[in-house]
Amino acid sequence: MKRFLLLCMMCGVVLFATTDDMAEKIRIQNQNIVKAAAEELGKELPKRVDPYTQLVGIDADGEKLIYTFEIAAGPKSDEQIIKEGEERMRRNVTAGICSRSQRFLKSGITISYRYLSAATKRELFRFDVSEKDCPLLAE
Repeated sequence: MKRFLLLCMMCGVVLFATTDDMAEKIRIQNQNIVKAAAEELGKELPKRVDPYTQLVGIDADGEKLIYTFEIAAGPKSDEQIIKEGEERMRRNVTAGICSRSQRFLKSGITISYRYLSAATKRELFRFDVSEKDCPLLAE
């Protein structure tokens, strides 16, 4: 009986180590995917999104893919842009990422959208979206 318990405990340790090793391999794979995506997508920049917004950078930070946009809103101050647009942008950006980036999100990669003022280069807002922010992905 003692041998059986000892064998079970050893199997559990091997399984635990294997799970940790697998998690580390997935993390490294995700980092490589994020880095490759940033390099490839970055070749097309800068890219106009709409009359006010331009995509100016795509960077990798571990398992996070960061898109950087600049907003040129003419006479509006940074504070006006934040007040009028942050919550609306958060909803739209999150919905868009949840629908278009499912494979990244399901793999544990986070997508970040960072918005800067074209005039002042100040960060106006940032939205980090992961699988937990997309309830329909869990279904």
